Amino acid sequence: MQTRQLGTLEVSALGMGCMNLSFGTGKAVDVNDGIKIIRSGFEQGITFFDTAEAYGPFTNEELLGKALKPFRKEVIIATKFGMISEEGGLNSRPEHIKKVVEASLKRLQTDYIDLLYQHRVDPNVPIEDVAGTVKDLITQGKVKHFGLSEANAKTIAKAHAVQAVTAVQNQYSIWTREPEKEVLPLCEKLNIGFVPWGPLGTGFLTGAITENSTFDAATDLRAVFPRFTKENIKANMPLVEMLADVAQQKNVSTVQIALAWLMAQKPFVVPISGMDKMEYITDNIKSINVELTADDLKEIENRLAIIEIKGDRLNKELLDLSE
Repeated sequence: MQTRQLGTLEVSALGMGCMNLSFGTGKAVDVNDGIKIIRSGFEQGITFFDTAEAYGPFTNEELLGKALKPFRKEVIIATKFGMISEEGGLNSRPEHIKKVVEASLKRLQTDYIDLLYQHRVDPNVPIEDVAGTVKDLITQGKVKHFGLSEANAKTIAKAHAVQAVTAVQNQYSIWTREPEKEVLPLCEKLNIGFVPWGPLGTGFLTGAITENSTFDAATDLRAVFPRFTKENIKANMPLVEMLADVAQQKNVSTVQIALAWLMAQKPFVVPISGMDKMEYITDNIKSINVELTADDLKEIENRLAIIEIKGDRLNKELLDLSE
């Protein structure tokens, strides 16, 4: 398995996003099946695993803790705080961060968290206070590295001035390219890693979704995402068709092209795709060895230029939590 650097943190070139095993795009998998999937990822070389207290909530951290306990020292665990609280809504007050970390450590069955993200920026708490609190936790040895999720360049710079930010995790894929404007250039300047969530367009870029696909509002967040209406799925299908065409030329899968395109953007980009089925793991990992030449990337860019993406990337409630 190739590795990449998130700041000073070395991780596998591709990470495993574990959320879908417990929450988000359908019913939770059986715990024993989830453990087998996570361990299969590790056995195939993945060392970077992503979770959050909000996934479930709490059950995804518990699952990851059980699965990774036998080889804890060989893996990098990332988790997140601040998106949920007893009072409801965002909460990144220092005392709450400390409380969440203690609970996450227990659920993850570990005495340290490799990478701790603020899940969403809390407008009621100065980012300097958040960074200072995580800095204290790093001094105590409970946390190794600090990260931010769905943060803008201004916030990242303010936080980094207090405590070095190791990684930023924002939504980024071939159909969600907002980070390219300011966040990726800042990360490159400050030696901060970038971890795209939703690298496969929350499933759309796999080619498995059609205008006849349905999403259960009780278990699938995509039921309220504008890009997943029947009309927008149909309108955005030329993007999948383009990826499939490039994949056919390379004799690889559409998934592999979507991930390889991301990794070709910057050497500090480490996608975390949701691998909630055994068969997804090998397909995803093969993307690491897919070479997209300068001509390939130029062709993709030229074809993207004539494709108009329809629909917001998230629903208004979630977009309002992003900076």
